[in-house]
Amino acid sequence: MTTAEHPSVRPGLASLRRARELFLQGRQLPDGTPEDVVAAWRRARFFGVRPDARDPAREAREAAERLRLPPRPLRAPRSPLFNAARPVLERISPALGSGRTSLVLTDERLRVLWASGEGPGEPCRDLSEQAVGHNSAALALRTRRRAEVHGPEHFLDLWQDVCAVSVPVRSPETGQPLGTVTVASGLCAGCGPHPGAALAEAAASAVEAELLARSRAAERLLLDAYLRAAGEGTRAVVALDGRNRFISEAAERLLSPEGLEALEREAAGLLRASGPGAGAVPPASYRTGLLDGAGCAAVLTPMEQLGSVFGVVAVLEPVGPTVVTAAPRTVPALAGRSVPWRLAVGRAVELARSPEPLLVVGERGTGKTSLVLEVASDPVVLDAAESELGGGIAELTGGRPLLIRHVERLAPSDTAALNSLLSARPDVPLLVTHTPGTPPGPCLQRLLDTLAARSVTLPALRERPDDIRELLNALAPSPTPGRPPLTWTLEALRALERHPWPGNVTELAHLVRALAQHRRSTGPVRRAELPDPVREGPAPRPLSPMEHAERAAILEALRLHGGNKARAAASLGIARATLYRKLRGYRG
Repeated sequence: MTTAEHPSVRPGLASLRRARELFLQGRQLPDGTPEDVVAAWRRARFFGVRPDARDPAREAREAAERLRLPPRPLRAPRSPLFNAARPVLERISPALGSGRTSLVLTDERLRVLWASGEGPGEPCRDLSEQAVGHNSAALALRTRRRAEVHGPEHFLDLWQDVCAVSVPVRSPETGQPLGTVTVASGLCAGCGPHPGAALAEAAASAVEAELLARSRAAERLLLDAYLRAAGEGTRAVVALDGRNRFISEAAERLLSPEGLEALEREAAGLLRASGPGAGAVPPASYRTGLLDGAGCAAVLTPMEQLGSVFGVVAVLEPVGPTVVTAAPRTVPALAGRSVPWRLAVGRAVELARSPEPLLVVGERGTGKTSLVLEVASDPVVLDAAESELGGGIAELTGGRPLLIRHVERLAPSDTAALNSLLSARPDVPLLVTHTPGTPPGPCLQRLLDTLAARSVTLPALRERPDDIRELLNALAPSPTPGRPPLTWTLEALRALERHPWPGNVTELAHLVRALAQHRRSTGPVRRAELPDPVREGPAPRPLSPMEHAERAAILEALRLHGGNKARAAASLGIARATLYRKLRGYRG
């Protein structure tokens, strides 16, 4: 069970209704109006949501007719979530009874995939805040826990007599939200717990169980196909489904890490084109050309179930001498093939072609400075965290590019000088990196607004886990005589790809450097060699600082005692039952 995103003390419905009326009139709100609700109303107004919309679905249809656009279907394209959830929800929906109650399933973009019951109004096709304002599904997806929204907390007039509870549905493999389950009904008495909360929790848990069962069934089918293709183990066979990977000994001898990555990319493209929800006809077996870094080709056979491809079996064929050559090293600042990263780098390269200002925004450690140094032409570098602007403006006016790191740390007087310069000469070659954090002051905000038209936002490393493997190759130091290059086991790679990387690429670089310098064992890096937070994976729920410290101490004790919980508890001075309870608590 999860904790509802709903404070225990809320004003009554009548007070909230009055506060909403005052908000819509632009008047002063009474004391005690919840800040989170007011912030949600403000977002809805910012997105241009009309509180008096008769019905969002009807409004969208009428707008499309006025613009002569083709009508959009109510349901988004079918997906693994829809396929797994539909039979579960159809079994649960009779529990709604005959009242004005509805059961709704959305995907991770809050598109409605399925709805049942007799809720108020026509069913919406989109429950995002941009479309309908504040609602429980959007709140649950944002907070990743159960959320309730009652009557006047909604922005739409249409939902003033509706209360709803939503629960996120998480992926059994990654723990990431795939969508939400919502129970909506007529307005309950007060703002107490929604009577459908237990039903929503049960529905979400049942959908997650069905997703897990289907995932395991696909894994068994993939393993069976691999065993049939491998025969007695003498054939070079690899089976992939995007999450699991089975490799025969012959394939391990034949494939280099670069060749395996090339094979995974080929399989990933096939899965995207013919997987669940893609709608393409699964292709027959086909032969792909010479794999990167390996003297072999492969015959790929898609594994089909219920009309969609869930995995690929590749039989490798040697082509000429099987000499393994190392792939060329990639510059770390440019390493990565994921779509978010390629788009960001492509825009940075395009903007850097002209000697005009460039703003690069991103979290700490995402590689902002490194990227600018790769795409810009020999700039003067100034770190605002270490020094003042000084003669930097003279460099700018002289035509040489100036890179200012950590512009948020720039002194207000220097920021004002840059604003004045840009007002007079908007085409100076100024390069700026910005790490969002505390709200910027008016002077810095003006500078950021001026540079916004030529800005690039770099994705966090947790948003591009597909780039981890290429980054590992780029960040690893060049092998020295007598020391083999750094390689990784599959379990270690999976742990690295699951870690949220709060320090982004910088944190990953420190980990690679420490392993390269201090590890004593040979062979690929094993998962057991990784730091505890990376090895154990992210906590499924946000932890307090005290919980973080407790969790780190417990994981370290378990590591020191080989996973023996009784000995770990004794070393920490706590009962074994307490250790079990705390571990369960960290899992949510």
